[in-house]
Amino acid sequence: MFDKPVFDAHLHIIDHQFPLQPNEGYLPSDFTVSDYQQHAARLNIDGGAIVSGSFQGFDQQYLLAALKQLGPNYVGVTQIPASATDEEIIALHNAGVRAVRFNVQRGGSESVKFLERLGLRVHELVKWHVELYVDSRQLPGLSTTLHKLPAVVIDHLGLSKAGFKYLLPLVEKGARVKATGFSRCDFDVLTAMRQITAINPGALLFGTDLPSTRAPRPFAVTDLQLILNNFPDDIAAKICRENALALYQPLSISRLD
Repeated sequence: MFDKPVFDAHLHIIDHQFPLQPNEGYLPSDFTVSDYQQHAARLNIDGGAIVSGSFQGFDQQYLLAALKQLGPNYVGVTQIPASATDEEIIALHNAGVRAVRFNVQRGGSESVKFLERLGLRVHELVKWHVELYVDSRQLPGLSTTLHKLPAVVIDHLGLSKAGFKYLLPLVEKGARVKATGFSRCDFDVLTAMRQITAINPGALLFGTDLPSTRAPRPFAVTDLQLILNNFPDDIAAKICRENALALYQPLSISRLD
């Protein structure tokens, strides 16, 4: 048990009671709210961001059910089509959703050709930011659009050593980066995290990435310990809690503070 509460900025809930679609022939096993809560209790997690995966497409039923079950300390990161109405987006926001995700790496989300239009629209309407699951080698092709968006988050440290040099300029411009899915990265994640925090201590967001679907290695407690053991307490607190609270603004933020 850790002595300070943790906000898990990236987790997945997978419940076969709700619609799922195979992605590249892959369909994950159940990882229900109850399954997640067992892990969270051991890690002193008291809030987090439920992220829609490629295999969930535009289904919102699972997300709304999970948010209701987990409570107001949790927020949602969803996938919506560009055709979603203002009323639908506002209803999702009122239920605790705080961001729209574009899954460039695996698909299942709206096309990046709608990135600028949809990203600007949801921010103007409900102050949502954009999250991208993308190999950082692809960032140059998206950079013009990304610079136009008010707030951007890149998943899993950008995945790629070859593209990391393209990630850092985005951090300088205010982008956040998820310290998640360490085994998905082909570089030393501690060095990368140190480079990011040196640019902006408010940029990194820790997440478990549970249940680590298709990752070479599932999340382990040592991933969290890597942060807690290698950063000063004030920076570790930012990475593991404060940065995410400032970004996601969960419904219970006054109590979380």
